[in-house]
Amino acid sequence: MNKQKPHPEDTQSATLRPRRLGIDTHQESVVYMRQDCHICRSEGFTAQARIQVSANGNSIIATLCTVTGELLQHGEAGLSESAWRLLGAAEGGAISFAHPPLVESLSLMRGKIYGQRLTTRSAQLIIQDIVAGRYADVHLSAFITACSGRALDRNEMMALTKAMVTTGSQLDWGRRPIADKHCIGGLPGNRTTPIVVAIAAACGLIIPKTSSRAITSPAGTADTMETLTTVDLNVPAMRRVVEQEGGCIVWGGAVDLSPADDLLIRVERLLDLDSEGQLVASVLSKKIAAGATHVVLDLPVGPTAKLRTPTDAHHLTNALRGVAEAMGLHVRMALTDGAQPVGRGIGPALEAHDVLAVLRNDPSAPQDLRERAVHLAAGLLEMILQCSARDAVTKAVEVLNNGDAWRKFEAICKAQGGLREPQKAPHTQPVLAAHSGTVTNIDNRVLAKIAKLAGAPGARTAGLEFHAPLGALMEKGMPLYTVHAESKGELAYALDYVANHPGVIRLEANA
Repeated sequence: MNKQKPHPEDTQSATLRPRRLGIDTHQESVVYMRQDCHICRSEGFTAQARIQVSANGNSIIATLCTVTGELLQHGEAGLSESAWRLLGAAEGGAISFAHPPLVESLSLMRGKIYGQRLTTRSAQLIIQDIVAGRYADVHLSAFITACSGRALDRNEMMALTKAMVTTGSQLDWGRRPIADKHCIGGLPGNRTTPIVVAIAAACGLIIPKTSSRAITSPAGTADTMETLTTVDLNVPAMRRVVEQEGGCIVWGGAVDLSPADDLLIRVERLLDLDSEGQLVASVLSKKIAAGATHVVLDLPVGPTAKLRTPTDAHHLTNALRGVAEAMGLHVRMALTDGAQPVGRGIGPALEAHDVLAVLRNDPSAPQDLRERAVHLAAGLLEMILQCSARDAVTKAVEVLNNGDAWRKFEAICKAQGGLREPQKAPHTQPVLAAHSGTVTNIDNRVLAKIAKLAGAPGARTAGLEFHAPLGALMEKGMPLYTVHAESKGELAYALDYVANHPGVIRLEANA
């Protein structure tokens, strides 16, 4: 039997030439090597192995995928976009490979699976290894499942929160108090953050707001704001905006706050797991890392929201308050209506139109969005200015009505790179009521899915416009919502799903 000879290029070097394949693997680093590569053979690397990849003084742990055919030439190794970026690789350079060092924290993670409690030390070691990229997605899945199946107690939540704070950047604004606001999500629309920041900053509060992009929702605050201004500011630029205007609304991913959170959330969403303990650590770690001292937390409660019942809300508020107070963070919980979308737009640009309408005092602005934003902003004013609840609401309404909030928002956007008007989708189609009746139930999750199928958040103008709030009297043929898409194909895709999922908005026939 003839033994296959290695390709001549394979015998010349213990390194390979990096090739950027343009494959988006999100936050997971992946390296691609030929199945007959001499390094694979000599090191015993096989598909799905975790290997250490080094270039230009940088080193990462990546998952190996092996390829056949002509995708890669002999002497080449392909890199995913995340691997290319982290390595700082360059065409024509060289990368080397080795077996990674033993990840000792995996034994601590397995201990959690078998019922051991997380300690300050074990949580720190696990989170350090996660941030360093030493955990594959299968390891992340195991850790998330262990924390969900064997619920975290208060001490474990504190240990995890501290670990997530200390493994990333921490901002110090050199003054106190620092205001912040956060919503736990799960409700379409509800884009209150830009309005709250504008009101709070117009009232003299310091509110450096870092926000996330959507992971599985039709829009995150950063996605919506990106249709209006620049959000990927670094820390010096963020400081400049805050010093100038008292507030900002930027993408948190650009300032490296609690980086473990983004890694865990990505896998949590794939598993459809969102345990109380990890939610507490996720929310509070980002607030503490951002330098906040006083935070209002929006917790929508409803049948298809993240918190389904008042009992769920009670458990979460107790956990959030206990951990926050132990870490020196002042929090106020706002249990809000999660039975239906807030505002009309669901999707980045559509939500931006709602935000602008409220700030500009447009008569057609969605009043539910305005009222909720006023309520949340007033919570911050009451805490920090130490005024009565009534005076706080009066002040928030005043700066909205007299245009101060709008002028402050304009100034913040200008400082971040300029304010632009959000665009509108070229393709729209209303979904009509099949019969007359009163709106009695709305499935928030399915509405959000329709918006995503239409292209949101990647297609910025895609999503849907909501027309049928609870209690509304609808006649047959009236629009329940309008689907917006940037291509005819995406519009048809979303509408096909609608046709196969009737009853998203339930109408009860009038007697």
